Amino acid sequence: MRHNKAINHLGRQSGHRKAMLSNMACSLILNKRIETTVAKAKALRTYVEPLITKSKDDSTHSRRMVFSYLKQKEAVTELFRVVAPKIADRPGGYTRILKTGFRQGDGADMALIELVDFNEAALASTVKKETKKTSTRRAGKKAAPKAAEAPAAEAPKAEEPAAEAPAAE
Repeated sequence: MRHNKAINHLGRQSGHRKAMLSNMACSLILNKRIETTVAKAKALRTYVEPLITKSKDDSTHSRRMVFSYLKQKEAVTELFRVVAPKIADRPGGYTRILKTGFRQGDGADMALIELVDFNEAALASTVKKETKKTSTRRAGKKAAPKAAEAPAAEAPKAEEPAAEAPAAE
């Protein structure tokens, strides 16, 4: 039975598992998205999200703590300089797992894990939705009378001189 066995060992011993998760976390931070199996993606999410939370506080202690997990200077630098400012106001949920189907060779369930704030396609779709929200029916009705009133006010002025000219003749 699996009572209180929260961690997925991924069929590896602890040293191999820690090294693999460290390497995958570095790749995720540097590339912003990686493709892996669903089980590894779920394990990576629990590994990397606390590190991203630690990166919000840019202190020597937090850098050393993150470096003890990642063990790559470039990944730590990227995390604190690029990723942390973008996710500063986000309270959690820094990664997204998208299932992509099955692997050709062994049929493993594959997934794409990515940092949420770095997906340009998803950000572009939210921007498009926001522009649609600004142009509602009510705003259109308010804008239409203003546009209709301005030409109506100008039209009688144009007709009055024309009406005066034939009356003078």
